[in-house]
Amino acid sequence: MPNRSVDFQFLAEPTDVNFGGKVHGGMLMKWMDQAGYACAVGWSGQYCVTVSVGAIRFRNPVLVGQLVHLKAQVVHTGSTSIHVFVSVEAVDPKTRLPHETNHCIITFVAVDDDGELLPVPGWEPQSADDYLLEEYAVRMKKFAGEAEQLLANRQQPFVMDVFDHVDNYQPPQFKL
Repeated sequence: MPNRSVDFQFLAEPTDVNFGGKVHGGMLMKWMDQAGYACAVGWSGQYCVTVSVGAIRFRNPVLVGQLVHLKAQVVHTGSTSIHVFVSVEAVDPKTRLPHETNHCIITFVAVDDDGELLPVPGWEPQSADDYLLEEYAVRMKKFAGEAEQLLANRQQPFVMDVFDHVDNYQPPQFKL
C-alpha cells in the first residue's frame, strides 16, 4: 500500500527569516513543496513534478525557534495527477501550544525519465475529513481552470493595461 501522508518537523532558524523577523513566506512555500513532493512520490512510487500550487493561505507567522510541523496528504487523484493538501503549524516549544500558520493544495504529476506522464494509483476517501479535503481539492482545481481561461483574453502578456476598455470590463462570474 502506498504512503498517503508525510510529516516533516524541524525548528525555524535565524537563516529562515525575512526583514520583519518572521520566517520568509518563500521559505514556507519551499518547505510545503518539499513535503508535498515527498508525499506524491511516496504515493506514486515515481518521480513527480509540481504542476501547480493553489489556495495558499498565510494565516499566522512562524517565528525563529518555533517547532514547525508540515503534514502533506493525498486528498485526490486523477489518472496521472496527485493532489496533496499541505498544512503547516508552528509550536512554541516552551508553551507547546500549536497554531496553524498556512495551508495549500499542490498538484503533482508522475513522469518517466523522458518527461512522459505516468499513471498513478487511485485514492479513495475513508473519513469525513477525507471527503471534505477531496471536495476542497476538486473545487480548487475547477476554480483554477476557470481562472486560467481569463488569461486567454490577454492581449499583451506582462503588461498592466491588458484590456482595451478597462472601464467597460466586466469580470466573469464564478460559482463556488
